[in-house]
Amino acid sequence: MELDAPPRLAAHLRAVHDVAAELVAWCGERHPSLAVDAEAVLFGAATHDIGKALHPAELSGPGAEHEEAGYALLRERGVEERLARFARTHASWDGAGVDDLLVSLADKVWKAKRVPGLEQRVVDAIAAASGQEKWQVFIDLDDVCDRLAAGADERLAFQSAYPITGMESTL
Repeated sequence: MELDAPPRLAAHLRAVHDVAAELVAWCGERHPSLAVDAEAVLFGAATHDIGKALHPAELSGPGAEHEEAGYALLRERGVEERLARFARTHASWDGAGVDDLLVSLADKVWKAKRVPGLEQRVVDAIAAASGQEKWQVFIDLDDVCDRLAAGADERLAFQSAYPITGMESTL
């Protein structure tokens, strides 16, 4: 799909996608009994903030208008619900499934932001699916989040190299 998306948005979506890919791989290796829809998680990570193309002020400031706008934009372009939903679920974890939680986690940890409430929900989902003790899942998740957070400076520099506005981009 073609949008006049800010280059920084495209860089952000790429960074979050790359972290989500690492989380999906980690789940497959460490928690193979966890039912993760890798295609959905990767699509969700790559499009979760697409509504910021319509609300570019939210690229550098707070706001949630991009969530419903992004969902509507994807649906209007024929993206099925199971994939478009991430545009509106990435910031709200109530009742979220593991796929939604992984997109949300990728959206935080890419920049080394650790959110205990979100991480606890991921731990709970993995422990419930795997039968592992929560403390063991917590240690595993903490390790992968620490590893991913260690690359945050490089990802932040990559994103910052792109302007918020001023250039046309195909996304």
